[in-house]
Amino acid sequence: MRQFGLIGYPLSHSFSQGFFSEKFSQENIADAVYANYPLETLEAFSKLWENETLQGLNVTIPYKKDVIPFLDYPSSVVTAIHACNCIRKFEGKLYGYNTDVIGFEKSLLPFLQPHHTKALILGTGGASAAVEWVLRKLNIQYQVVSRTPAAGKLSYHQINSSVIDEHTLLINTSPLGMYPHVNEAPDLPYQAIGPKHHLFDLIYNPAQTIFLEKGLTQGASVQNGLEMLYIQAEESWKIWNAIKPLEQ
Repeated sequence: MRQFGLIGYPLSHSFSQGFFSEKFSQENIADAVYANYPLETLEAFSKLWENETLQGLNVTIPYKKDVIPFLDYPSSVVTAIHACNCIRKFEGKLYGYNTDVIGFEKSLLPFLQPHHTKALILGTGGASAAVEWVLRKLNIQYQVVSRTPAAGKLSYHQINSSVIDEHTLLINTSPLGMYPHVNEAPDLPYQAIGPKHHLFDLIYNPAQTIFLEKGLTQGASVQNGLEMLYIQAEESWKIWNAIKPLEQ
């Protein structure tokens, strides 16, 4: 029996276990199981791999950056953005990938319009790094917004109506608004949002965060992170089942 799973902490919000359990059932994949591994620290990370049937892991908050030193072969994308969310064990070695970049790009592209030339990325975690990589690839200028001022980043108190007007693509990579804290939202002048704006919230639970709700009220187009999750999950399955480790 091949084993796969998800590490992170906490995992109460996890999408992956339900997705893969349903996938295995629907596609009659009888030789694989998927489990959650809520790790309060990474002290137990290496011990997980002592189980020889464990062939792959997904990685979520807060370990997308912290797992990198454990990898024998990080992909070029992982090295570039310092974030890993998918690990494959092959011939005793750990290969690290980032499927967030594929999921984000494929889910965003259908919504992009010619006027979406500048973006605000809300948050500075591992998901933010994946979004930055994709926007650079798409030649979309961006500013990262952090809770505290830092070199090359904006703080929320610096975001005024003119900044919102200039940046028509707003991407929330922070956990603000994620269940159970559904009454939270990034601190923005939402009244400056209009029909030319597109709001992408990487959160999928709830399906409509206050961030997205406020965008809809102002006439913007919106999307949550559910499709991105489906895409990145299928990419993980492709990585785990390839004859040899894939390049990325």
